[in-house]
Amino acid sequence: MVGAVYSVSKLNKEIRTLLERGFASIQLSAEVSNFIAAASGHWYFSLKDDKAQIKAAMWRGNNRYARFRPDNGAQVLVSARLSVYEPRGEYQLIVEHIEPAGEGLLKQQFDALKLKLAAEGLFSNAHKKPLPKQIRRVGVVTSATGAAIKDILTVLKRRAPQLEVLIYPCLVQGTDAANQIAQKIALANRRSEVDVLIIGRGGGSLEDLWSFNEELVARAIYASQLPVISAVGHEIDTTISDYVADLRAPTPSAAAELVCPDQHQLLSNVNALTKALNHAWRVYAQKKQAKLVYFEHQLQLLHPAKQLQQQQQRLDELHARLGRAAQKQCAIHQQKLDVLTTRLQKHAPQLKLTQLQHQHSVLASRLNAALHKQLEQQQKQLALLSARLHSISPLQVLARGYSISKQHDRVVKSIHDLDPKAPLITELVDGKIESQIIVP
Repeated sequence: MVGAVYSVSKLNKEIRTLLERGFASIQLSAEVSNFIAAASGHWYFSLKDDKAQIKAAMWRGNNRYARFRPDNGAQVLVSARLSVYEPRGEYQLIVEHIEPAGEGLLKQQFDALKLKLAAEGLFSNAHKKPLPKQIRRVGVVTSATGAAIKDILTVLKRRAPQLEVLIYPCLVQGTDAANQIAQKIALANRRSEVDVLIIGRGGGSLEDLWSFNEELVARAIYASQLPVISAVGHEIDTTISDYVADLRAPTPSAAAELVCPDQHQLLSNVNALTKALNHAWRVYAQKKQAKLVYFEHQLQLLHPAKQLQQQQQRLDELHARLGRAAQKQCAIHQQKLDVLTTRLQKHAPQLKLTQLQHQHSVLASRLNAALHKQLEQQQKQLALLSARLHSISPLQVLARGYSISKQHDRVVKSIHDLDPKAPLITELVDGKIESQIIVP
């Protein structure tokens, strides 16, 4: 069965609607190229990496809040939504926020290492070790003076004061931090003096937590024979160590609770319920968010500003095309003018006028001569015809003594032509005589 027949504009509109619904909000880290600040106040540019690029537009209503104006070659982090520029059927990003790349670059490195280690199986659940049922001694790899060790010791003293704690002090931030963390994990495994190992630190920015995103630390955790609990930052912070470790705790305090023997099962249940609740809440929130995004997009599709933005972009494009077309036409007409100027120089009007004047004079002389000759011939022919006419004229006959008789305006050539009742007109050379025929 043949489906509906689309027009190009309708198809582009449908595609734009699908893209805007499916990619309502994305973040992208890339390099700026082909940046143009249009007279309308809108920004048009491309975002690219070493393999691909995509066109982007940032309306003046958004770019006026930007903290900086990007230059070509600048690394930026943008928040955008995917759309389609309908007149050309080109998909593009509509950028709503832009900032210099900083954490964005670290996020790229984070994602790249995450994919690499996941492909090697470092995150596999099959490799993860369960916590011992009987925990008597806990090792902690962290700063000896940081908030994390204080939180861990406070919880353990309150919940399980019988547990022994061994601290493997190290830097948790800075250039040498990752190397020290990996060394302390290896040291704890060589000594084998604890039942479980907690590694972590307090919260901070992505740069502050970066030591726990280093490949060196991830491989040290993976190689550990001791069960490792990762407790880095706050609950919202996620590091590579969290994925490799046998267990992830949202905070250092939560890690201490996990190793408390009398609270383990309860905490496990609480964690399970928490995850289920979080999952249920996320599902509920996602559904509501999807509806909200749908209604927002419906509103945007109908909003006059949306159409004005599209038309403004089209106007900017046509303005640029008009400028290029005008320049091209000027160049074409200039080229034609140069050719015509050259041809005009080769065919000077003055020379042509002189030739035509000479030709006119010759033709005028020939015409006068021809007319004069024709007149003479006509005069001779007229004289000849006049002489011939004169020679056969009836007047000549009358002049020699003859006369002409007529009745009813007809020449009487025989007596049989006479009408006795009509007058007879006799024409002489010097007059006419009217006679009446008398029949005896």
